Amino acid sequence: MAGCYWLSGATIEHVARCRSLVKVNLSGCHLTSLRLSKMLSALQHLRSLAIDVSPGFDAGQLSGECKATLSRVRELKQTLYTPSYGVVPCCTSLEKLLLYFEILDRTREGAILSGQLMVGQSNVPHYQNLRVFYARLAPGYINQEVVRLYLAVLSDRTPENLHAFLISVPGSFAESGATKNLLDSMARNVALDALQLPRSWLNGSSLLQHMKFNDPFYFSFSRCTLSGGHLIQRVINGGKELRSLASLNLSGCVHCLSPDSLLRKAEDDIDSGILETLVASCRNLRHLNLSAAHHHSSEGPGRHLCQLLARLRHLRSLSLPVCSVADSAPRADRAPAQPAMHAVPRGFGKKVRIGVQSCPNPFSGQAGPQPSSVFWSLLKSVPFLERLELIGSNFSSAMPRNEPAIRNSLPPCGRAQNVGDSEVAAIGQLAFLRHLTLAQLPSILTGSGLVSIGLQCQQLQSLSLANLGMMGKVVYMSALSDMLKHCKRLKDLR
Repeated sequence: MAGCYWLSGATIEHVARCRSLVKVNLSGCHLTSLRLSKMLSALQHLRSLAIDVSPGFDAGQLSGECKATLSRVRELKQTLYTPSYGVVPCCTSLEKLLLYFEILDRTREGAILSGQLMVGQSNVPHYQNLRVFYARLAPGYINQEVVRLYLAVLSDRTPENLHAFLISVPGSFAESGATKNLLDSMARNVALDALQLPRSWLNGSSLLQHMKFNDPFYFSFSRCTLSGGHLIQRVINGGKELRSLASLNLSGCVHCLSPDSLLRKAEDDIDSGILETLVASCRNLRHLNLSAAHHHSSEGPGRHLCQLLARLRHLRSLSLPVCSVADSAPRADRAPAQPAMHAVPRGFGKKVRIGVQSCPNPFSGQAGPQPSSVFWSLLKSVPFLERLELIGSNFSSAMPRNEPAIRNSLPPCGRAQNVGDSEVAAIGQLAFLRHLTLAQLPSILTGSGLVSIGLQCQQLQSLSLANLGMMGKVVYMSALSDMLKHCKRLKDLR
């Protein structure tokens, strides 16, 4: 029933007539504590529950039968709109806990909220059987204050079976004594399979050296100052085979493909040896995020980032900075795109040739995918890709959902000028593509590559476009209109 916000509580209550239910998702539904109690009392076989905890929630109104049902629940997803432990203390058999903190710093009347509201509530969550702990925080001080109260209980006694510990926090989140104790305890007592921590907990600490990993399947080091040397030594154990790893998020890790972060400038070429070790060790990767960084490849056969990533045949989602898919350093023989902007025809008339090429160039204005480009070859090697993000390394969204907003936008990377309509057209090879994001591609001239995507990517469900072509000039509207005629399954357009 997730997101059925228009239904009244009296209507939702009818769900309890299905007494054999094992899994119920009521996220986004308006329910009072009394009504939730009445429903859960009837569902004695329930093992998985998702609910919202809104202002006015009172665990004291839950009946004995309701608490008996909750004591058998193994999986709980709880979205908090008010400082509260919700039903967590009643769930004594919890194995999987997913917490979403969406508390606003102030009430509608303007009063400042505080985690002190939770003092006196039953605050003994039973974590002893916990295997998965996940917390995602929306921006705001109050969310950080409340998650600390949840973590304080974990730090007293870390569950022996814990194998996934994930905290997603926008901006900075200072360590406290309790979180340090928790991390020390985890390093001593558990072997993890999935890890995501706030960057301030990882940066400059030797935490990764002491953590034990079993058969890891998920790592997120988003925006951490992780050098390539640390990545290979501490995460991949010096190149040890990690067949179990399915998802790796290195978004914003600007030094993760260079041996040392101290001496490197952001625009320097990557060390392809580090990427080669990563690809060889984690050959079963399904999800890889290398966005929000400059990953420039040096010239040389077989050393380009795209050529190395082409070995990851199991990829289902891939996020790359635009400059990383350019064939090589900007070429002197290539005319810059900007001066020709006024010459671009509307619609799909004859293509304009800019300058006279002395040799065939894969980056000219034509829209046909170029078999000679490394990006074209990469996409040919990962035909089952379902999600692709091509985002300028200097791009920042004006309205990000779970990151602090940054207003000062930087100009695109110089190498991104080498990525134009023909590279976008190459995306048309991905017959199973469902989600596509393109942001900050300054060399888009007509957007003709979008039409190839519309014609060939028939599974496309979501499309997100930002800053294509020169800033302030939307030159691709005619192409986008043509593209959308063919996108029969599109649900989400941004």
